[in-house]
Amino acid sequence: MSNTDFCQLTTKDYTILEVMLERCMGQDDPLRELLRRKLDGARVMFRDDIPDNVVTLSSRVVYRVDDGPAETRIVAHDEMRGMVGSVLPISNPRGLGLMGLAEGQSIIIRRTDGGEEKLTVQEVAYQPEAARKAAEGARDGGRPRQGGPILRVVHRSDDVSPRPIRVMPLPPFDGGPDDPGPSAA
Repeated sequence: MSNTDFCQLTTKDYTILEVMLERCMGQDDPLRELLRRKLDGARVMFRDDIPDNVVTLSSRVVYRVDDGPAETRIVAHDEMRGMVGSVLPISNPRGLGLMGLAEGQSIIIRRTDGGEEKLTVQEVAYQPEAARKAAEGARDGGRPRQGGPILRVVHRSDDVSPRPIRVMPLPPFDGGPDDPGPSAA
């Protein structure tokens, strides 16, 4: 795996790419090689742990193709109606290539005509995971996260006060006239 194939994916994004690979129509599918490269070079993280500067699904990304002008697109699962020209689906080699890249990172992808082009992420202008973390931080009084996943303790085993348990004997079961017997089961 070369450095250009390293990417960081959320568990959800990784699963979506796995399904896309399983659905490839054959060895000649143009996305097959790129999907394999992405999955083989991926570091998978929970959505709360993904860095804010990494392209995830539904991120708005500013990127450059070779030495061309910067373009801004929303990396999406597939084409979205009413968003002509602003969405880059991951069913497109460019959209797939950008998935999981961090700001400043590049990848070389194969075009449909057989040539190659270099995609470079300049900025992740919006990332849904980062927006979610910011909203949760504001809701929690603006306390910054100390890093790493947060585990909420629901029950402490060393703080349990023993309570007496009352065992009540069950009345004997005789079946009675209303009992349909084992054939009812």
